[in-house]
Formats: sequence, structure tokens, C-alpha cells
Amino acid sequence: ALSMGIQTGYAMNAYDFSFETIDGAPLPLSQFKGKAVLVVNTASFCGFTPQYEQLEAVWKARQGQGLVVLGVPSNDFGQQEPGTSRQIAEVCFNTYGVRFPMLAKTSVTGASANPLHAELARLTGQPPRWNFHKYLVDRSGQAIAHYPSRVAPESRELVAAIEKALAAG
Repeated sequence: ALSMGIQTGYAMNAYDFSFETIDGAPLPLSQFKGKAVLVVNTASFCGFTPQYEQLEAVWKARQGQGLVVLGVPSNDFGQQEPGTSRQIAEVCFNTYGVRFPMLAKTSVTGASANPLHAELARLTGQPPRWNFHKYLVDRSGQAIAHYPSRVAPESRELVAAIEKALAAG
């Protein structure tokens, strides 16, 4: 886990950002104030795509304690998210039963990265290198850790970090 804010001189707050959902509705992250947020860049045609099921399970088990899983579809890696919002939604909702919030497709790395991912990469020193990279944001809106694609949502390491963030009140 990483401790942020002190060395940067500016503590980012994830709740300051605003997006559009996969169905085109506005989604200000301020509505998640006081919750821990797991931000995951997703893709429909990736070897890691089955992680949607674990992400949904982790979210379902802990949403009552204040966890939000935020899916961010991106075509940045291997062209594995070529579809429209409707096609992406179909994979998420129909194939994997995803009910956690999903954003409209956006870029998560490089010069065209959305502002939240640009800031998460700056603060953690780690931009996503592939689909299903995860950032954990604590209840005060600070990025506290990041996990590469291969760290499964139900892995002991990630679940422990989520539970610690939730316990921190």
C-alpha cells in the first residue's frame, strides 16, 4: 500500500471528479463521499474479463459497509473494448451480472487519460499497464493502493486492504 498526499503537496480527492455512466447519466463521484472506492479499468474481451464476477461478489458483500466498485471501460490495451456503451453494458450486465456503477468508455492512460486516472497514476506512480488494474481509494477520497490485473478481486491481499479501508470509518 502507498501513502499519498504528503510528498505531493496536494492531496487529490477522488470525490472531486465527475463522469458519465455507461447509460449516459451524469455521475459525480461526490455521491460516494465517505465510501471506499475500488476503481477498475475494464474490458469486455480480455483474459481478465471474468474478474467482473469477483468484482460483483466483493461489491455485493461489502456495499452495505460502504464499498463502491467503479468500472471504467477502456480500449487502451490490446483493443479489447472496441464496442459501444450499449455493447459493453450487454457484456457487463447480461454475461457477468454486473450491478456496480459503470462509467462510459474512456481512456485511462497516456496523454488522453481521464482526469481521475491521470491523478491516480501521478499519486501512486503507477498508471494502468493492462485491463483490470485496480486503485483503492479510502473513505476520505485518497488513493491508498494499486493492484495489477493479475491480483484477483477476491484475493486475500486485496480483500484485506478493502476491509482495512472500510474499518477506518
